[in-house]
Amino acid sequence: MRIEGPYDYDNTPMCQNAIGATKLQSFPAAEADNSPQEKNSFDSPGEELLAPPLNFSMVDYGVFRSGFPEPANFSFLRTLGLRSIIYLCPEPYPVANAEFLKANGIRLFQFGIEGSKEPFVNIPEDSIREALEIVLDEKNRPLLMHCKRGKHRTGCLVGCLRKLQRWCLTSIFDEYQRFAADKARVSDQRFIELFEISGLEESCVPVSSSKGQ
Repeated sequence: MRIEGPYDYDNTPMCQNAIGATKLQSFPAAEADNSPQEKNSFDSPGEELLAPPLNFSMVDYGVFRSGFPEPANFSFLRTLGLRSIIYLCPEPYPVANAEFLKANGIRLFQFGIEGSKEPFVNIPEDSIREALEIVLDEKNRPLLMHCKRGKHRTGCLVGCLRKLQRWCLTSIFDEYQRFAADKARVSDQRFIELFEISGLEESCVPVSSSKGQ
């Protein structure tokens, strides 16, 4: 990925490479919002109800996956102390989500992978490889990766990460199918099976060895 300017969390401009859908944005942290939050009538006084995004799960230490976060999920995401979000869809990030990132100093990496039900549409291997490099870079964690439902595009990225972690294909596919359920795609699993991890292995920092931030 081509990055212009200093690689920091304060003033990194947007960049785009030849893949055509890789964007990098950095949002400086803003002052905390101390406005009253809506409470559930069944909660104890002073407690805020936390709701994780659709299909949320911990992938590894400091690495999480989910479907598209809604505003109702922001309070939960704030508890994760995220540094980065990998967004795997081509659509622009909603204003509310972008404002949440800005307020919490979270960097956005966007890869415009089209969601398609067609069986012979190729998944862009270069985009998955770039996204994996971001996941493997310790300074980007804690990190959340997501697409729309957290099933196919996110499942492919997690599956390729599992290959780097030396999971057997049976376990990789079991995990993929657990999130995709009846929407599991043979084409996704074939992509994971054929994904070449050489090159990534030489510079791979095992995710599990990352230290808490």
